Amino acid sequence: MAPQRGAGRVQWLQRSVGLAIVGTAALGASALWLAVAAGAPERGSAPSEGVLFGAWRVFYDTEMPAPRVLLAAVGVALLLAAAVAGLERRLLTRARRSEDGNRMPLAPKLVMAETRGHFAGPVTITVLIPAHNEEGCIAETLSSLLAQEPPPARIVVVADNCTDGTVRLAREAGVEVFETVANRHKKAGGLNQALHDLLPTQGDNDCVMIMDADTTLDPGFLAGATRRLTDDRALMAVGGLFYGEDGFGLIGQFQRNEYTRYQRDLRRRRGRVFVLTGTASVFRPRALRAVAEERGGLLPGVPGDVYDTVALTEDNELTIALKTLGALMVSPRECTVVTEVMPSWSGLWAQRLRWQRGALENLGAYGMRPQTFRYWMQQLGIGYGVIALAAYLLLILLMVLATSTWVWFPFWIGIGLVFTLERVVTVWRGGWRARLLALSLFPELGYAMFLNVVYLKGVWDLTLARQADWKHVVQPESAVRTGV
Repeated sequence: MAPQRGAGRVQWLQRSVGLAIVGTAALGASALWLAVAAGAPERGSAPSEGVLFGAWRVFYDTEMPAPRVLLAAVGVALLLAAAVAGLERRLLTRARRSEDGNRMPLAPKLVMAETRGHFAGPVTITVLIPAHNEEGCIAETLSSLLAQEPPPARIVVVADNCTDGTVRLAREAGVEVFETVANRHKKAGGLNQALHDLLPTQGDNDCVMIMDADTTLDPGFLAGATRRLTDDRALMAVGGLFYGEDGFGLIGQFQRNEYTRYQRDLRRRRGRVFVLTGTASVFRPRALRAVAEERGGLLPGVPGDVYDTVALTEDNELTIALKTLGALMVSPRECTVVTEVMPSWSGLWAQRLRWQRGALENLGAYGMRPQTFRYWMQQLGIGYGVIALAAYLLLILLMVLATSTWVWFPFWIGIGLVFTLERVVTVWRGGWRARLLALSLFPELGYAMFLNVVYLKGVWDLTLARQADWKHVVQPESAVRTGV
């Protein structure tokens, strides 16, 4: 009965995590609202009046908010950001200095001590490519791998229940093929089968790269990862920085802008990892073995499995697992990849719903730990952003409907210009199309609202314990992948 009670507790945590995050964000927004509304209004011109739907009176003021309002808003934001950044740095320092082999077996200080004076040979990389019916892109992926300098030691396509030409194309390219047997656990299950056979044969420096079949490596990826792993014995994983492929019109450009901003954030963090992306990440065998050994103990999952087959977002879950064990990881700027973008809104909805649902479920599985604190704060920020953006757009709609003429708000126009400038600067590397879309502002706000609705749908489904689905999105063969 004990395992069932434990499983029930985990399920309860997973069902409540979304509501806890949204509730906390709403509470924070309400507290700020009350702090602003508590004081007496400053003297000034009387507010103007509009009528909504011929019945409701709406008052508005074109003057800038009072200084106390601005100080309250900015102060709360800065305080929260400083607290999160300070705690993250403290946790990182503690993990690096830890000597507790029972709780943090991958801590850099322990790894350096254990490997001192031992040469495990040059760093080599074996590539595993999980593939389910990927005949439309597998050849391009393999070409980008074979063109790397230095080339990978081995390339293994992990063919999972393929019914198309994936296996044939892989063999024609001259790479190995591992076909899964009776796998019911999608990508994670197929990789577990392949890693079960591979890891016992790997030396300490015989690293393993996991990459998606719809991803192509930029030149220099393997060279950069090899150099990083050679220079730092304590480094357990190297993640890639991804940006979106060309094409697919406006929806493709939305995603490319999003990925460009994500890359910029990582560069500003000097490569400190958010997520070891499933598009392409390199692991030391020591790290993967440690995760498999701790499953069912320090980590959720089945003992002996590298990947938790219950997790919808296996790359995010594996990142949290490695951080829990004290691993040092980095996403360097020289390791970049091109990944697919969703060609349709339905495909994007399915992808992002899985990402969001998986992230929430991972937090429920791990609970509140020092290593998950930033992820909790990240989700809290998303929840607060949902409320803020919805309120912003609602107030604009109320103004338009309640007044017969357009009303100019100089302060908020100034804030909008600053916000627009930030949007343009953060996608500057993406080229003129990215800058033009960011400059238009409102289309990207619409895209942000779309992602917010996905977030709320993920919270709602998780709360109701609805069965999640790992959807496989097939790219249309006729789609043009170049240009916009």
